[in-house]
Amino acid sequence: MASATIASATVRAQDAPAPRFAVGDRVRVRATYPLGHIRTPFYVRGRSGVIERLCGVFGNPEELAQMRSGEPRQPLYRVRFLQRDLWPDYAGSPDDVVEVEIYQHWLEPV
Repeated sequence: MASATIASATVRAQDAPAPRFAVGDRVRVRATYPLGHIRTPFYVRGRSGVIERLCGVFGNPEELAQMRSGEPRQPLYRVRFLQRDLWPDYAGSPDDVVEVEIYQHWLEPV
């Protein structure tokens, strides 16, 4: 059985969904507010950022928190946001960023 190592996460090739985004792609975080255990921070929902890296493919934590299988597994990305895009009154350097790890099912292409 073939396997791949992606950022320290070993996954079987047939279990890994194809990543939809590449480093440098602009993405928007879905602006949705479901109930339950959600790993996507409120302050980035509806905001646009840039894919910084693919971290690996893991069980969906929103499913795992409900004692379910975590399937389908989801690619996890590190997304870089300019702080001024997150907080309009941000007074720091215009180049300051926040990086957040977000699962693929929360991301849309820009």
